[in-house]
Amino acid sequence: MAIANPGRSHTLFLDAITHRFGAVTAVREVTLEVAAGEMVALLGPSGCGKSTLLRIIAGFTRQTLGRVLIDGESVDHLAPSHRRVGIVFQNYALFPHMSVADNIAYGLDARGIKGKIAQTRVEAMLALVRMAGFAERLPRELSGGQQQRVALARALAVEPRILLLDEPFGALDKSLRLDMQIEIKRLQREYGITTIIVTHDQEEALSMADRIAVLHRGGVEQFDSPMNIYDRPASVFVSAFVGTTNLLPGEVVGAIDTGIAVRLDCGVTLLGVAVGRFAVGARVLLAVRPERLRVEGEPAPDRIAGIIKAALPLGATTIYEVETGDRRVLKLATTRDGESEGGVLRLGDRVHLAVASAESCAVFAAGDAGR
Repeated sequence: MAIANPGRSHTLFLDAITHRFGAVTAVREVTLEVAAGEMVALLGPSGCGKSTLLRIIAGFTRQTLGRVLIDGESVDHLAPSHRRVGIVFQNYALFPHMSVADNIAYGLDARGIKGKIAQTRVEAMLALVRMAGFAERLPRELSGGQQQRVALARALAVEPRILLLDEPFGALDKSLRLDMQIEIKRLQREYGITTIIVTHDQEEALSMADRIAVLHRGGVEQFDSPMNIYDRPASVFVSAFVGTTNLLPGEVVGAIDTGIAVRLDCGVTLLGVAVGRFAVGARVLLAVRPERLRVEGEPAPDRIAGIIKAALPLGATTIYEVETGDRRVLKLATTRDGESEGGVLRLGDRVHLAVASAESCAVFAAGDAGR
């Protein structure tokens, strides 16, 4: 039995949040507007501020500046227990001496919800996470995935306005992680709850979130859909952190109707790779994903010559390292189907790489690489 959405979904607005630990600024003027029922991922490397933001939303940490608003009203004056925010921690934080049912009921009891009402809510939560037959078991008798389901049920039992997931899949092995990502996405959609997930795993963010906030040094580099984050990164950092990218230095040598012409340091000239942002003579970096490079049979002015130096088979995909004439190493991704059409590449093969299309390149000022 699945439970109905307990109420309308809720909005979350982070208004210019800044937080300092002494002289260190952990979060820098972060503004994010999260729509009702949306799942947003806070993505970034360790130390970028994502966990601090989560603690600020939950009320465990009081920000130095800025406001947290739920449904347009500030919750900064409210203690964590009064914000109606549910949280699932990386280690699940289940009480080891309490049964599954008692763990789920814990938050209800703390809010004065007892008796038949609490029992009915616990039963509904167990059904929602497909754990109806496990009510009397202790956490140590459960697998990692089952413990995660219980932690999620406990968070949802109190009917939170916002659900926070703090690296929820970090303790799971790869195959179980995928299963639980699908399961949590199903529950989030079924329950209709506004959700913030903190992760450093780019694939996790790309596959689960409606939008992603990429954080770097405490600030937001880009807040956008997964497709735009991947295909149209706003900075060198986003391009390099989300997925794999090849960074090709070059110089703008002219302008044409479709954009600019860039002569790469490896000697190749690419046409129409960006529109109107760079003057002739400007040093730029072209970012090209490995799967946006293709192998051609013959040399050409817009094809990068190189030699296959390494190959890494990854199931249906093979990643090659290609060394260019200027000693730069590029990554090339091919599928087994693509290899069967064009022949299998071997170490030492000389290849000519073409960029799939002008739209396949993101172009940045060369100075952005040091940000």
